[in-house]
Amino acid sequence: MVTRLSTFFLRTLREDPSDAEVTSHRLLVRAGYIRRQAPGVFAWLPLGLKVKAKIETIIREEMAAAGAFEVHFPALLPREPYEVTGRWDEYGDGLFRLQDRKGADYLLAPTHEEVFTLLVKDLYSSYKDLPLTIFQIQDKYRDEARPRAGLLRGREFTMKDAYSFDATDAGLDASYQAQRDAYERIFSRLGLEYVIVAADAGAMGGSKSEEFLHPTAIGEDTFVRSEGGYAANVEAFTTVVPDAIPFDGLGEPIIFDSPDTPTITTLVDHSNAVLDGSYTAADTLKNVVLALTHLDGSRELVVVGLPGDRDVDDKRVEVAFAPAEVEAATADDFEKNPLLVKGYIGPWSATGAVLGEESATGIRYFLDPRVVDGTAWITGANIDQKHVHSLVAGRDFTSDGFIEVATVREGDPAPDGSGPVSLARGMEIGHVFQLGRKYAEVLGLKVLDENGKLVTVTMGSYGIGVTRILAIIAELNNDDRGLIWPESVAPFDVHVVATGRDAAAFTLAESLSSDLEAAGFDVLFDDRPKVSPGVKFGDAELVGVPRIVIVGRGAADGEVELWDRRTGDRTVVPASEAVARLTAS
Repeated sequence: MVTRLSTFFLRTLREDPSDAEVTSHRLLVRAGYIRRQAPGVFAWLPLGLKVKAKIETIIREEMAAAGAFEVHFPALLPREPYEVTGRWDEYGDGLFRLQDRKGADYLLAPTHEEVFTLLVKDLYSSYKDLPLTIFQIQDKYRDEARPRAGLLRGREFTMKDAYSFDATDAGLDASYQAQRDAYERIFSRLGLEYVIVAADAGAMGGSKSEEFLHPTAIGEDTFVRSEGGYAANVEAFTTVVPDAIPFDGLGEPIIFDSPDTPTITTLVDHSNAVLDGSYTAADTLKNVVLALTHLDGSRELVVVGLPGDRDVDDKRVEVAFAPAEVEAATADDFEKNPLLVKGYIGPWSATGAVLGEESATGIRYFLDPRVVDGTAWITGANIDQKHVHSLVAGRDFTSDGFIEVATVREGDPAPDGSGPVSLARGMEIGHVFQLGRKYAEVLGLKVLDENGKLVTVTMGSYGIGVTRILAIIAELNNDDRGLIWPESVAPFDVHVVATGRDAAAFTLAESLSSDLEAAGFDVLFDDRPKVSPGVKFGDAELVGVPRIVIVGRGAADGEVELWDRRTGDRTVVPASEAVARLTAS
């Protein structure tokens, strides 16, 4: 049935929403696709639902081609399965928690590993039932501290999540590859450029983890790639560790006065003025004090030592200390730990105490992997207004371990030896994990193998951000007048616009709309009377159907104008040829 704009539920806006930060947010609201309900929460209007449904159709077709079966779980779930796996606490403040009238705990699911696992446990008992891959397209909920950018980072969002179940590791490898291949087909059909990068599994757990990132300047993820083919997000990047250096012949550590040098810049300037050498920030050891809040609510300070020309990367440090929450130490933390001399902290003291040992401060001390044995450093002496030089790692100080928290820079060597890396911004559009047996083990998902022995099932998890993809497509396909949807996801195939006061134009537009519908096109017909051509054209540009047919002044002569929003071409053709022209285009 032809959709008539005179009765369609649509109101466009002339002004941008005040809270819109990115183009997709601005245009989707103005064009009547979504409406804000609360921070990070949107209502979906008919146009938005049509585009969303087309994206979901592509996903469903490729999931079916990969052998997956669709199910659907509720978004409201009980606490118990998530408590068994530990994620009731691990998710921290990101989880929406609530209680029913009897006081029982529930959550709005951020992801569904637990209930997928329990469903298969309930129904399957033999290796003969496997492999199995099931998926759903469902809304998820995460209490983002700062929801922003419209649909790109919200509190409620739609995901496709699939889970594979296999009796063997070889089976998991095959299931994983099938889903990975399906993702490549999905993103190609959607016209989305993507980069597959090694990723950190985070709270999902498991082993192998890869993200599909769409390169974009507004992306919230930084990733690295080399010309030799290496690609990873910064959280998963691993440092190429230099070789250790022999201690022989290295001078003893020397404490020197360094008044008013609490920063790396002031320390370098002072060192070059008073010491015999030409030092840079890379010769200094920066010691950063962090506060960890553990799942049990306890607070712990740790110190991380890293080269002074590097900073701590927020995402890398979050991953390194997960599931604890991490923040910079506060003034109150320093006041409670007087042995931490702010601005002059170091891993060594003249009394022989090494930071991290109970005899010093009791604070755990970690090092960047570049701080290998035999490297000499200028760093704090744990004495106010004093630093130490010629402090040698491995000889004068050790650590509680090495940790990857330093910023990654352009030109850093790729860990696989494929050359220097470059940095880019990207937006996650898909993520595939080899979960292994983490969830199956804790939830008791076992099957009988061919020898009648119980074995734990191994799992994979595969997610696609449906609503995020919609926003990214909108970001990529627009101009200064509105959206320009690709044909594969456009809400309608053709937008017919009747203009002017001549009844002949409306009659011809009506007939043409019917012919187009009979030819298999999904048609939006702007039949609104007494609406100016300028308003109709403005709405057509804003809504973004890629092919527009204008029926106006030429109607009396049997002519219409075909307008391709993708190219900007406008061509006058006989109305009798319009359907054939559009079918061929």
